[in-house]
Amino acid sequence: MTKIIGLTGIIGSGKSTVARLLAELGAVVIDADKLGHEAFQPGTEARREVVAVFGRQVLSPSGEIDRTKLGEIVFNDPEALGRLNRIMHPHIYEMIKTLIDEYRRQNVAVVVLEVPLLIEANWTSLVDEVWVTIAPRPKILKRTRNQRGLNYKETMARIHSQLPIKEILKHSNAVINNESGLEELKNRVTELWAGLASDAK
Repeated sequence: MTKIIGLTGIIGSGKSTVARLLAELGAVVIDADKLGHEAFQPGTEARREVVAVFGRQVLSPSGEIDRTKLGEIVFNDPEALGRLNRIMHPHIYEMIKTLIDEYRRQNVAVVVLEVPLLIEANWTSLVDEVWVTIAPRPKILKRTRNQRGLNYKETMARIHSQLPIKEILKHSNAVINNESGLEELKNRVTELWAGLASDAK
């Protein structure tokens, strides 16, 4: 029986690193952000809807959706972010559900759904457990600056677009504290993975 883990947490808290560690242990990872990229491809319904709502200003010179330009619009305007989410969430949800159904048919043991807005999008029905990554604010700011090139204001705008972490934690079955180094993180992920194996017995 396939176990579906929903992996979430605020930006810069280490979701992608945890997902990579779980993949190394044998999980299959569904990255909702990557599916969002796919949904933006030319010819897709989601792309047509986004351009219809936000205009050609969000397109790059080559005609692709410029996620940086779109981000500047929606992360500084809650109403615009709501419009974008109402367009994108149904498309991404269907893509995720199709993948999960396929992995179940393949009898994959563990599927990790990595999605920043798991709680906000009300997608917890897709998963069996919710794992939440957390990290101190200074580390989050450092990671987003180094890995994504986001300044303080840009990072905080993204943090404020999500539920407060205390609200996210109310839905969690497991918390992964990414406060220390990679070894400590590996140990915590390995501990949780071992718990999955024992549950399956």
